This record gives sequence, C-alpha cells and structure tokens, in this order.
Amino acid sequence: MSIKKKLVVIPGIILAFILYSLSQGINNVIGIELLGYDKSPISTAMFAILIGMILGNIFKIRKLFLIGSDFTQKNILKLGIICLGIQLKPFEFLKFGTIAIPLIIICIISVLVVIKLVIKKLKIPTRMAYLISIGSTVCGTTAIMATAPVIKASKGEVSYAIANMTLFGIFSMLVYPYFANFYFDAEPLLVGLFLGTSIHETSQVAAAGLIYEQQFNSPDTLNIATVTKLIRNTFLVIMIPLFAFLYNRGNVVKKNYSIISIFPYFVLGFVGMIIIRNIGDYYLLDSANQIWTNTIDIIKSSSKVFLTMAMAAIGLSTNFRDIKSMGYKPFVVGLIGMTTVGVVSIFCIEFFTDIFIY
Repeated sequence: MSIKKKLVVIPGIILAFILYSLSQGINNVIGIELLGYDKSPISTAMFAILIGMILGNIFKIRKLFLIGSDFTQKNILKLGIICLGIQLKPFEFLKFGTIAIPLIIICIISVLVVIKLVIKKLKIPTRMAYLISIGSTVCGTTAIMATAPVIKASKGEVSYAIANMTLFGIFSMLVYPYFANFYFDAEPLLVGLFLGTSIHETSQVAAAGLIYEQQFNSPDTLNIATVTKLIRNTFLVIMIPLFAFLYNRGNVVKKNYSIISIFPYFVLGFVGMIIIRNIGDYYLLDSANQIWTNTIDIIKSSSKVFLTMAMAAIGLSTNFRDIKSMGYKPFVVGLIGMTTVGVVSIFCIEFFTDIFIY
C-alpha cells in the first residue's frame, strides 16, 4: 500500500476516536456526575455503537471518512482483540477452548440442519441459504465474503446475507449481555460461552463482551467470549471447503479458494499476546513488578479503546434504509438461524452446567 493510500484512512480513524472520546465523556457525565458512582456502570461501547448508528443514519457520511471507518472496523478491531490476549493468565486459553469446542460444533450442526429444513418451506435460493448459514454459525460477514466466490453467489445475495448479519447482530450484541446476565445468574463462564457462540460477528461478540464487562464488572466474561469466538472463527477452514463440496456436488469445478487466504491470522496474534503475558508473569513479576504491571494495564486499556473505536465505526456504517429494502424472506431465515444458535447454546450450556463450572 502506497503512502497516499495509507493516509486516506486517517480521517476515518480520527472520527472513530472522536466518537470514542464523546462516548466516554457522555458515559462519565451520566454514570459519575449524575448517578454518583465512582466508576460509571454504563457501557462506553454501547454509547459508541448507538451514537455511530444515529449519526450514520441522520447524516450522509463522506467517502473520505467511510474509508477510514471501514479500516477501523476491520483492522483496529483486530488489533484490539490481539491486545485482549494480555488479560488471559496461564492455561486459561486451553481451559476455555476445550469447553467451547464441543459447544461450537453442536451449534454449527444444529443451525445447518434447521436452515436446510426452513429453506425448503420458504423457497429461499440455495446460495442465499448457504451464506446465511455460514454467517450465523461461524463469523458473520467475514464468512459470507469468504464463501461467496466458492459457491458463485451474486452481489445481491451477498448484500442480503450481510444485511441479515448486521440486523440480527446489532440486536444480539445490545440485548444478549443483559439477557445472559439474568438467565445465567451472572456466572462469567456461562455468560461468556453464550455470547461467544450465539452472536454472529467477531466485532459484535467483542462489543457484547465489552458491554457486559463494563456493565457488570466482569473481565472474565469478555475473555471467555473472545476466546470462544476466535475458536469459532477458525472453523472457516473446515466450513468453506465443506460448503464448496456440498454446493458443487456432481460438477467438475476448479478450486477457487485456499486455506491460507481464509485463515483468520489475528487469532495467532491473540495467542501470541497470551504467550507474552505468561512469559512476562514468569520472568518479570519478581524483578520488575511495577513496570510489567503497568505494561499490562496500558495494553488492556488500549484494547478497550481500539474495540470501542471499532464499535463506533460499525455504527456509522449501519444503514437501516438499505436493510429495510432487502425484503423479508431472507430475514425470516436469519431470525430462525439466530434463534436456533441461541437456543442450542443455552440448551448445551444448561446440559453441561456441572462440567462447565466444576
């Protein structure tokens, strides 16, 4: 990328940071000044999403800002998730991962079966159903964009599917943190597993986890939700070849995807940050306790800033007029997909409650 192209993203990044700062300021005024808390019990990330959505739908955002906004919600988001890895202590990633994997597999299979049955009733095009299925079960828009060329989906079908993920993802990331806190009696592990398996996009899971952490003072929930979602993302490596096979059965087709191109590499950065934390805790806690502790705090704080900026950028790019014009049948499928993955997640967590907690 040339220097000129790199500079183009700066206005949008600055706008996202301004919206983050505005959200933090409003949050402090309401939570600290008006409600009298030492620390605001309200989520800054939720304010950022809502302010972004309001501005994005009232005003026409110039392309100059949209380019940087798109960069923020893709790349700054990934940087924020990578930095989140510093919060995980030794062996927590493996502990959460071994619990999350069977839950993820059951959710994926359940949604695929249910949507397969539904499309026969609603007569939704097969390609559309495949896009909504993989978006609902794996990682939202990223999965849709990676799958589209493999099954030769049209631009219209891709737009429908992405609008689907946007609509139900926004609903779930704003509602699920409060529902999960009530339903799972504020148990961090159970809430984190639910958020990580039931919400579509990586950004939406990060937002829901951040909202929960800030609202209910539970950093463990954010960690668990993030780990669960990142593991879920790696299932792209399995699902896209599977969908290519299912869609092209009986046809001689040229392979037009590669495992290398679809693997979510920021997962490796997240794991790398966990390793850095564990090495630092082992070697530096005694010899340079304050320096290492301050470093961890700075990286933690940075991750929250980056994630909240990404939430503001997502809000700016959410256009409800476009969503409204998409028609209703694909949204029925999306609603069923969202409901299915949520219900199956709850059922599995309830069924294995003793194992999860003990």
